[in-house]
Amino acid sequence: MREIIFDTETTGFDPLTGDRVIEIGCVEMINKSLTGNNYHIYLNPRREVPESAVRVHGITTAMLADKPFFEDVVDDFLAYVGDDSILVAHNAEFDMKFINWEIENASRKIISPKRFKDTLAIARVKFPGAGNSLDALCKRFGIENGHRTLHGALLDAEILADVYIELLGGRQAGLDLSVTRTTTMVKRERVFREARSFAPSDEELAAHSAFVGKLKDAIWLK
Repeated sequence: MREIIFDTETTGFDPLTGDRVIEIGCVEMINKSLTGNNYHIYLNPRREVPESAVRVHGITTAMLADKPFFEDVVDDFLAYVGDDSILVAHNAEFDMKFINWEIENASRKIISPKRFKDTLAIARVKFPGAGNSLDALCKRFGIENGHRTLHGALLDAEILADVYIELLGGRQAGLDLSVTRTTTMVKRERVFREARSFAPSDEELAAHSAFVGKLKDAIWLK
């Protein structure tokens, strides 16, 4: 099964108010294994990148001046994601909205919403009431992300790929024949108890009788 774990960086929050995609980062995963076949590109948004957005991802207007427009790379991007691969993102609705707006604006057929999978939704089901940001999930799963001082589409996609695998149950060591296991036997000390030398009391017999009466097909009644 081919899955594309991806992330985008944008100029803001809503393409309908003029915001655009400025970076796309994708990593390919086949049968839960990363292949190294990644896709990464910066895009010229034909507008200024607000300072509020620069503080998030560090991408300035000047850095994008010589980068291609989305319509110049749309066919390459669509060829990379293919016709049926699952697209996995954290808060996928946000990225899907931007990606499909750019695709439609380039006069191409949008990607079906059914192909998108949201790791944020998965995490909220798995850890209800807990923090489920990408950073919080990295901390929960012990995934190193200290190099993530700013948001970056490819870096975040690579980190999300590790988080996604953990959300699905983690890599199963049992399937890795190169893993050598050692089994440690734990010896438990058993305490010897002398048999009772006196008969049970009337209260104990009554309690036992009441307990047995609640059992189905109790051996004491046979």
